Amino acid sequence: MKRTHLPLNGLRVLDAAARHLSFTRAADELAVTPAAVGQQIRALEDTLGVVLFRRTTRGLELTPEGEAGLEALRAGFLQFEEAVRAMQAGQSSKTLTIAAPRDFLAKWLAPRLAEYAKTDPELRFVLLSSDEGLDFTQANLDLAICFTDGKGEHEGVSLGTPSYWTVGVGGGAETVISWPGCPADETKGAGVTVADAGLALDAAAAGFGRATVPALLAEADEVAGRVVRFGEKASANSYWLIAPLPQWRQKKVRALVAALTA
Repeated sequence: MKRTHLPLNGLRVLDAAARHLSFTRAADELAVTPAAVGQQIRALEDTLGVVLFRRTTRGLELTPEGEAGLEALRAGFLQFEEAVRAMQAGQSSKTLTIAAPRDFLAKWLAPRLAEYAKTDPELRFVLLSSDEGLDFTQANLDLAICFTDGKGEHEGVSLGTPSYWTVGVGGGAETVISWPGCPADETKGAGVTVADAGLALDAAAAGFGRATVPALLAEADEVAGRVVRFGEKASANSYWLIAPLPQWRQKKVRALVAALTA
C-alpha cells in the first residue's frame, strides 16, 4: 500500500506550538527562530488546506481543525519513539553473531574472543561457519571473517599480512600437505590432502609433511614451537573483517573490530 507523504517537520512544529500556544516558546524548544515556526505552520496549513491557529486579543489559540488532530498526532509521535527504541534494541544488545571459516575460528578467532569476553561479563557470541556461504540478512550476522582479496561491497578491514607460510617439523617436511584453496604450486605431488588450512597446519605439526597456509593461522603454532617456518610467499588474499554499513556502525561491532585489530 502506498503511504501518503507526511509533512513530519511541520507536524512536529504544530505539536510544539499547540502545547505552548506561542510561536516564540515553540521556537525555543525546537532551537529555531519564531519566524521559522511561523513559516512551517503556514506551509502546513497550505498543505492541509485548513487554518490551524488564530491570533486573538488573548494570544494564540488553536482552531477546531487544529484541535481535532492533536490527540492522534501525539499518539503517533509516541509510536514513532517506540519504533525507534525497538530498532535500537539490537544496538544495546551485547550478543554478537559472527561467521568465520572453521579453521580460522579454531586457530585465531576463538582464543581472541575468549580474551575479549573477559572485558565484559554480559558479552555473548553466536559463532557460525562461513564455509557454506555468507548471507548477512538470512543469518542475522553482525560481522564476518572471509579469506578474500578485499572487502567487496561491504565495510571492512584486513587482518595481518597477506602472505603464506610454509611450515613443518623437520623430518617429514618433504611430503606436501594439500588443502582446497592452497597455492596451486603447493599441490603438486601432494602426499596428504585435508579439508582446510587449519587441518593442514595440524597435519604439519603432527609430522606428516610441510603445509603452506595463511600466515595468520600459523603464527600461534610457530610461537608455541609446534611448527617451524621454512618459507614465506605473498598472497593476493588475506583475512578480512567485513559487515554491511548498518552493522559496521553498531557500537558493539566497532568495539570488537578495534579489539581484534589492536
